[in-house]
Amino acid sequence: MNTYIVLSLAISLNALANILMKVAMRRQGEAGDMLAMITRSLTNPVLFLGLLSFGLALVAYCYVLAKINLSIAYPLMTSLGIIIVIAASWLFLDETITLLQVVGFVSIIAGVWMVAQ
Repeated sequence: MNTYIVLSLAISLNALANILMKVAMRRQGEAGDMLAMITRSLTNPVLFLGLLSFGLALVAYCYVLAKINLSIAYPLMTSLGIIIVIAASWLFLDETITLLQVVGFVSIIAGVWMVAQ
């Protein structure tokens, strides 16, 4: 399988995991104390899906690391994941995107392009 397709899958699953965990915690309501949060989290199916997504992302990322340099894989994984999470937060979670964040997006995209060269 093409390594960059698997890397794309790892990035997407990692970003999805973060988004699902945020959705799960929003639905859970006020955290209260740590023990109560942990107890409620154990029965939260959205949180479980987030953890599953993290696990699948880890498997895909390990496959990628066996094939390409860490100096390429890690910057792509983190920077593209940041872009996906911020964009999804704006689109689906009604979070505000500032002009400074947009400038950051452009900087990240430029950096990813340079790393990938």
